Amino acid sequence: MDGKGKIMEIKPAGSRPSMKAPADYFTGAVRQDPLIEAPAPARVRATSVTFEPGARTAWHTHPLGQTLIVTSGKGLAQSWGGDMREIRPGDTIWFAPDEKHWHGAAPDTAMTHIAIHEALDGSVADWLEQVSDEQYSGKV
Repeated sequence: MDGKGKIMEIKPAGSRPSMKAPADYFTGAVRQDPLIEAPAPARVRATSVTFEPGARTAWHTHPLGQTLIVTSGKGLAQSWGGDMREIRPGDTIWFAPDEKHWHGAAPDTAMTHIAIHEALDGSVADWLEQVSDEQYSGKV
């Protein structure tokens, strides 16, 4: 015990089901595997997200920012008005609070990243419009 009557909690690997990412917020095949959803007053949440080739998020923001850690494959990330950037295993990407952005797999390669963010008033993201095929291909 830690002196406050609490004990550590272990969630065994595979004890929480994978989820198909909602089509309202993602294009293509995307799987989400929950990692962390800390109880209040903590706000941190983390999810392992796997994007099949060509799959991606919609444009979105995070009220307290977001960190991505690429664990496998090859992906793309872009902030509104910025250049599209390639991301690879070992890369860590930071999006500032309310920075409009998207991220996903490269056209020919799957990509997995760990997404870490904090909830503000219960919300971790504000979802916006889908990334068009033209935006994704860099032709806009």
